Amino acid sequence: MSEYILEMNDISKEFVGVKAITNVNFKVRKGEIHCLIGENGAGKSTLMKVLSGVYPYGTYQGDIVFDGNVQQFNKISDSVKAGIAIIYQELALFPDLTVYENIYAGNEVKRGAFVDWNQTIVQAKEMLQKVKLNVNPETLVKELGVGKQQLVEIAKALSKEVQLLILDEPTAALNEDDSENLLELLKELKKQGITCIMISHKLKEVISIADKATILRDGKTICTLDSTKGEVTETNIIKNMVGREINDIYPKRKNKKFGDSILELKNWSAYDAELGRHVVKNANLHVKKGEIIGIAGLMGSGRTELALSIFGNTKSYKLQGELVVDGHPRKFSHPSDAIKAGIAYVTEDRKGNGLFLIQDIKSNITTANLKGISSLNGVINENEEVKIANDYKSSLNIKAPSLEQFVGNLSGGNQQKVSLGKWMFVGPKLLILDEPTRGIDVGAKFEIYTIMNELISEGLSIIMISSELGEVLGMSDRIYVMAEGEIKGELPIEEANQENIMQLATQ
Repeated sequence: MSEYILEMNDISKEFVGVKAITNVNFKVRKGEIHCLIGENGAGKSTLMKVLSGVYPYGTYQGDIVFDGNVQQFNKISDSVKAGIAIIYQELALFPDLTVYENIYAGNEVKRGAFVDWNQTIVQAKEMLQKVKLNVNPETLVKELGVGKQQLVEIAKALSKEVQLLILDEPTAALNEDDSENLLELLKELKKQGITCIMISHKLKEVISIADKATILRDGKTICTLDSTKGEVTETNIIKNMVGREINDIYPKRKNKKFGDSILELKNWSAYDAELGRHVVKNANLHVKKGEIIGIAGLMGSGRTELALSIFGNTKSYKLQGELVVDGHPRKFSHPSDAIKAGIAYVTEDRKGNGLFLIQDIKSNITTANLKGISSLNGVINENEEVKIANDYKSSLNIKAPSLEQFVGNLSGGNQQKVSLGKWMFVGPKLLILDEPTRGIDVGAKFEIYTIMNELISEGLSIIMISSELGEVLGMSDRIYVMAEGEIKGELPIEEANQENIMQLATQ
């Protein structure tokens, strides 16, 4: 009997003449945690969609051998019946249904022709115990946080007697505590004999949990690293992912020069009427020309709310205090007012709020500044639009076949570059970046950081909100730390470290 639960042999898949993966070989031993790593666009998701039946048998070349048998999955339900479950980054739960209804949706517990709801609840409790989630199974899913919803997804997979559990960026939207709990659960599932494949960009997580790590680059298998041989290291992973060594992922800026204050907040507060509380309280903050300000804090600390209150107050908060731009008090009632004043905001949710996924690259880049490509009578100059979009595609190194490519088909890193291009085209003085590298790989992160430094050298200022302490420490000139809507402290970068940031963030 084979030691491998999964063998994917010489798998190739192409789309309209473009090869997404070429002769990929991927083997997973029974009962191991195997991480699948690669830059955005390397082919990880394509490979898993082939495995799960999203891309049915006959649409790819190569063989899938699962549990000793060659498989021909024509749809997702075929792979589920075989014992394979995949959990995507965007959770597939029904928010208005209960936890137990979600766990057994499509896999109902029946007595005869009818659903046995009492037994469903009993079995749901057993599944929740397996994933160490202590919630009432009759709770609506929408009432749970993202971390608990992730556990409900895993409980749903376990209810189908899964042998191989695939998780696609499972901790991307989780805070540190929830991420740690999830990783511990995967180790527990391993003890129970469940094999896991985890796709992740977070190298520390990979190093802490992986028995093996297979790296894809440009749609091809590069290598498989073995933790028992000490091969799963940050240096090895990065070198094989990007095809070169990145000795310092946070590129250093030379000849730092700070000018006058670009933005200042004085006793700034934002009251959310729907929540019935202040989401920002008496914030005092300033940003100088040519400076990167980092804003750190745990999820729910008020960082995004602070950004939205500055950028035209899209949430209709009740605002108090003073907002000063270039030395002049300002009041913004709409994002267009903030844009006119030279402020741009790159949202943390690029797919939901930042980009039009069903439109092409050029349309997305120019959408925030249509006046910049229009005549006096409002007619868009299509030649100018193409020229502008091409300039940003080149300068930001957006990897796509053409400007006509739908943004929804781009990798996360390239989507983020399009989002940056969109806001750079409005000509801002101050760029607010909310989680600028969330869900993108180390190579794309390095490119984003390099772009940030180039923008600063051109005289822009940046406010960077990030949940990654390494990123905050690696890129900022000064750091503000938020907790419960308040700025708890300001740290010069020379005095900042992970310990004192976390101490302020948990006050």
